[in-house]
Amino acid sequence: MNKNTRLIARLDIKGPNLIKGVHLEGLRVIGSPHEHALRYYRQGADELIYIDCVASLYGRNHLSEIIRAAAKDIFVPMTVGGGIRSVDDVTQILRAGADKVAVNTAAVNRPELITEISRVFGNQCMVLSIEAKQIATGRWEVFTDNGREQSGLDVVDWAKRGVALGAGEILLTSIDREGTRKGFDVALVKAVSEAVSVPVIASGGMGEATDVIPVVCDGGADAVAMADILHYQRATVGDVRSVAKAAGLSVRDYQNA
Repeated sequence: MNKNTRLIARLDIKGPNLIKGVHLEGLRVIGSPHEHALRYYRQGADELIYIDCVASLYGRNHLSEIIRAAAKDIFVPMTVGGGIRSVDDVTQILRAGADKVAVNTAAVNRPELITEISRVFGNQCMVLSIEAKQIATGRWEVFTDNGREQSGLDVVDWAKRGVALGAGEILLTSIDREGTRKGFDVALVKAVSEAVSVPVIASGGMGEATDVIPVVCDGGADAVAMADILHYQRATVGDVRSVAKAAGLSVRDYQNA
């Protein structure tokens, strides 16, 4: 039996607001993170990802209160990223109710952090967040600070190294596709998923429910992260689940309560 393709709602947060950008820029306020998260949970999202998208600039993650509120009403795994720089930061986020942390900038700056987190909390807790920008055919560079800073690292090489250091999952965001509604960068997802043995979450570019099919079937994604398509109510989690099922993908059965 094929493992289930997880359908994940992604919420990018700035201050108290849920926001959405294009290419990780030009951020627009969408509304209350809690109201949207609750809606996606009730629609049957398998997991939620919260990213504090300005945390790297300010040096800390501000999502503890938002996560604490969510954990009272939402009972699926929650991953939290943005500004996480130490084991202490992870402890705080997990105490607030998160199940996993996603680390990008701090891991690039100090790769040992990946090992430190996975040793203390288990590798299932340590998600390596990779923001990728295409630089040539079949080649992508890792960016940090919410897509602002070049790192000089090759995405596939960095993914392999991150897993070797202890990352148990990869959140792979295409900067080129993010917010464009043009579909996932299937070639990027395929390159990374073939190079690593851990689950890969495809993020960036989902424009319609059918975009789930090529990124899973051809790209090898284990999960898809959805933001714009849900925020603007162009599809529900249930719509995507139905499309995935009709295409023969294995997804979690979900009955609306």
